[in-house]
Amino acid sequence: MTIWSDLTGTSFEVSYAPVDGTPTRALRAGEGEAVVMLHGTSGHLEAFVRNVPAFSAQFAVHALDMLGHGYTANPGGDLRIPRYVQHVLDYLDSRGIEQAHFVGESLGGWVAARLAADHPDRVGRLVLVAPGGTVANPKVMDRIRTSTKAAVTSTDRDLTRQRLELLMHDPANVSDELVDIRHDIYHRPEFVAGIDHLLCLQHMDNRREDLLTAEQMARISAPTLIVWGAQNPFGDVPEAHRMHESIPDSALEIFPNCGHWPQHEHAAQFNELALKFLA
Repeated sequence: MTIWSDLTGTSFEVSYAPVDGTPTRALRAGEGEAVVMLHGTSGHLEAFVRNVPAFSAQFAVHALDMLGHGYTANPGGDLRIPRYVQHVLDYLDSRGIEQAHFVGESLGGWVAARLAADHPDRVGRLVLVAPGGTVANPKVMDRIRTSTKAAVTSTDRDLTRQRLELLMHDPANVSDELVDIRHDIYHRPEFVAGIDHLLCLQHMDNRREDLLTAEQMARISAPTLIVWGAQNPFGDVPEAHRMHESIPDSALEIFPNCGHWPQHEHAAQFNELALKFLA
């Protein structure tokens, strides 16, 4: 199964429209209430390719390359949580979207949760998929930083595959096509030039300043579903429980035999669960 065969039968478009002056890649499909999908650190919208067909049957899907990621331009400087949040808000405004549901994975979950805390009127429901942003674990931060930089600064395709395999419980979920796409993205001159700014949240001072606090999570009024992988390499299960306890009106689902990409590794289960929740 390839990315394009995953999307067979789904009408979609990919655009590179400027968002407050920043060319931003977005995949749009379906009609109805807006669902915005946000990927993780050094990721891209293909993280949701197994979800777009099911979601677009009920909603207007907007899967984004976040600021400085994928094929979205990097305007320079450190990419911190407030800048990601503002870029998403600018995207909503550029499309005339007053309120959207959000599906945020890893960094995307961190951004979506912060947006929900600070701009509750813009968020309907919230699906946080292995979200980051509640702890600063030096070992995990170093693993993300070193594995990403190794894959970006070397032309060795196997390093890109290894970076993707870190996300999965079963490495068979890393297809050759997914490796090709990420390898191409990682070696765009603009991406290479901006990699240190992209990875700035893997440095302790920056991360601590931007962490989701208990007070911020307590301000999230949107109904929230947290989905976690039991074998998530970037966060232990107790982290998910603490987030669940901190966010009012939240639910927690832990997928067994699952790493950091529940929406990809267990797409059918995730789609059924998330769509029922959003409906």
